[in-house]
Amino acid sequence: MTDYGIAMDMGTSGFRVQAIDLWDGSIVSTAITTRHPIPGMNVIDHVNFAVDVGQEECNRLIVDTINKLLPLLKVDLQKVKRFAVCGNPFQLSLFQNIEIKDLAYAGKHKLESLGVVPPNRDGGVFDAKELCLAINPQAEVIIPPAVRHEIGADALAMLIKTDVLERDEVCLVVDYGTNAEMALVVDGDVYTGSAAAGPALEGQEIERGMLASPGAISDVTVDGDNWRCSVLDSEFMPREGDTINPVDGSVLKKGEMHGRSKGITGTGVVAAIACGISEGLIRPPKINTPDHRLHLQDGIYITEKDVEEAGKAIGAIRAGFFTLLHEAGLPMDAIERSYMSGASGTYVDARKAQQVGLVPPTASRIVQVGNTSLSLARDLVTNPSALDELRDFAHDLRAKHCMFATSETFKNIYIIELAIWTNGMPPAMYNDMLKMYKLPPVPTESVRANVDKVVNRDIPVLGTLGITILEEIGITISAALEGCVLCKKCMEECPEDAITIEQKGEDKIAIIRTDKCGGTACRRCENVCPKETLHLRDMKIM
Repeated sequence: MTDYGIAMDMGTSGFRVQAIDLWDGSIVSTAITTRHPIPGMNVIDHVNFAVDVGQEECNRLIVDTINKLLPLLKVDLQKVKRFAVCGNPFQLSLFQNIEIKDLAYAGKHKLESLGVVPPNRDGGVFDAKELCLAINPQAEVIIPPAVRHEIGADALAMLIKTDVLERDEVCLVVDYGTNAEMALVVDGDVYTGSAAAGPALEGQEIERGMLASPGAISDVTVDGDNWRCSVLDSEFMPREGDTINPVDGSVLKKGEMHGRSKGITGTGVVAAIACGISEGLIRPPKINTPDHRLHLQDGIYITEKDVEEAGKAIGAIRAGFFTLLHEAGLPMDAIERSYMSGASGTYVDARKAQQVGLVPPTASRIVQVGNTSLSLARDLVTNPSALDELRDFAHDLRAKHCMFATSETFKNIYIIELAIWTNGMPPAMYNDMLKMYKLPPVPTESVRANVDKVVNRDIPVLGTLGITILEEIGITISAALEGCVLCKKCMEECPEDAITIEQKGEDKIAIIRTDKCGGTACRRCENVCPKETLHLRDMKIM
């Protein structure tokens, strides 16, 4: 009888799990969510929500979502012997239901004043029953260690699943996504940071955006005077879409994916912006077309607001790697090799990414490596003794973490990035602004990098049973609203249609879809309530 293992990547924008046949190590099936169950669009939103509402509620949201996802793997869950999960320290802490306030607040004295004792994040092996997973209750659950509370298992995965520590040149590795973890490696020393880039690079907060899934426009390429779209098929592979006129959307040539696009993912947005800038149709944040939109196939388009949102994410990542260079005492042109991991880092055209600033301009070689977090989880499933090796690696790693949230260097560079992407400052003024902040100049032109695409999709092997997508997590939080007058202004104000107000007997009840809610960074529903009766902190799982 076959025994199974389950590997999981607990990402900031969603979860990915794979069933593995423990007899031969082969992948059986894959299942993913298209959103995260905790309200919010990035890790900072998730932290704030957990602090306001309580980590117990967030733990339930995570575990309930995992238990909805696991049956989609189409294997006997009572035959699961091992379950390994990889993610950032915050996600793994909520999964374990251990203290998270040490991740939310900076400074030893602040934590002492709150009475917060940082928990042990050295990883370990736990029972599935203890963590409330709906699998064989005796299954081992393997959680990898963090280097320190700021440097988590996802950062370790980037370093271990690439050859970055073996290179002689200065290297950068980035997991591109909502919470962009990055590491600069210099002669064996590692400088890490995490930029809350926001959801645009995952296709969220984009008007016609979507996560990387079938039907998403994943790339755009200039073809003469027109643009050719690429669309992800049912196997998450990019296929040829339509060739269109980006000014008016007219179709010049139908591709095999004609009529099959549902939206555009973050990599498609990056590609469209790169093409728009190179063709003179975009001067951030303005789009120089009659209706101020870039038109793609099947009625999908890019707006000026989309350019701004993507620019904020690009600017945060660019400010991040320039900050790490400054922390390491290196010039801004020191990076020679850059590694791209995660879904966005896999599907994006690497040269277009470098053109818009997502990759250092001096990187002469770019390596696209796929989902390193899920890959590390698979290693732990098939070889559980690797946990001890991982602990030794984490203990010996010479790593320094830069808190971008409190870094003056990051703040100053990000202000310059925002000036370009949201205020229309000419790029030629970039170094003048850096000089004002007493920072060294950055290269004004990119080299033409050689690109090594190690994998064609972020999850290279989907398994014999293929992939299943959990489109709607289906978890809600709710609260009775004392004083509510049923004006439903909160419903009208919500940009994601996440909230409904219902009358149940004498009570007025607010019900919020957690995976669609913008969380504490939004609060538009709270702010518009004329009676001030609606508060996210009062919401509980139904």
